[in-house]
Amino acid sequence: MLVQRRRQSWSLFSLVAWVQFLFLSLRMSDGESARTKLVSVDFEIFGHVQGVCFRMYTEKEGLRLGLVGWVKNTYSGTVVGQVQGPAAMVEEMKVWLSKEGSPTSRITRASFSNQRTIDKLELSGFKTRF
Repeated sequence: MLVQRRRQSWSLFSLVAWVQFLFLSLRMSDGESARTKLVSVDFEIFGHVQGVCFRMYTEKEGLRLGLVGWVKNTYSGTVVGQVQGPAAMVEEMKVWLSKEGSPTSRITRASFSNQRTIDKLELSGFKTRF
């Protein structure tokens, strides 16, 4: 029951983040919209990042920033994923992934690749993959 409540609150949180993003997008003039580009980036995080709720915190942070994406553990002990959203928020997520992570994680290195501009979001929500 607690898990269901947590998922519901994250869904509500996700909805609120998207409403805020859409509201800000609609308030912008055409010139401002052109400056707010969407980007996609893949990541891999190294260190003590499994068994420390890293994926859960990554999901939570991505939703807080209004991003979409996915995250999963690898067999080699790293965490990989992809994030998409406004460039400024993706940059903030990259800093969080490389410096902060979950409270008990120890990040030794963060690798970002395939960063590209996208016309529209290719994913929906933020999910943990298995």
